[in-house]
Amino acid sequence: MDKHRIAFELNGEPVELELEARRTLADALRESLHMTGTHLGCEHGVCGACTVLLDGDAVRACLLLAVQVQGRHVTTVEGLSPEAGLSDMQAEFQRAHALQCGFCTPGLITTAHAFLLENPQPTRDEIRDAISGNLCRCTGYIPIIDAIEATARRRALGKASTSPGDKENVYDNS
Repeated sequence: MDKHRIAFELNGEPVELELEARRTLADALRESLHMTGTHLGCEHGVCGACTVLLDGDAVRACLLLAVQVQGRHVTTVEGLSPEAGLSDMQAEFQRAHALQCGFCTPGLITTAHAFLLENPQPTRDEIRDAISGNLCRCTGYIPIIDAIEATARRRALGKASTSPGDKENVYDNS
């Protein structure tokens, strides 16, 4: 099978890969780039576990071919996390007990990150709608909605970071 060379930005860093044209972005992220926060669940775009940001928009990495991200910007859940400690949203997920097995958590955090950038002060119904494409089989959705709502509230009060690069207001779990 012919291989294609692709170059794109991953979590703010340039990367270059040589892959078969049929390789999904999710597989390339996990297997070639070791970004294992991008989980593979249904592999049909239904569960949301593989959600990443493509040029700032939440997308399903299992539905994209890696060659489609040539020259674009991809952010995984690892790219949303500060070097030390937790992002504000991760800390709220922890505080609200919004995770149990953790399989869905990276996709939910990535989806919620993109959503709060578009709608920084959402209602609970808007949050519910925004995460409706992400399946969680363990927690129920109330703690997840609570965590996203708390993140939005803290950001509105200026008590949390909206960017993982902003070390000043990011929670430190040490």
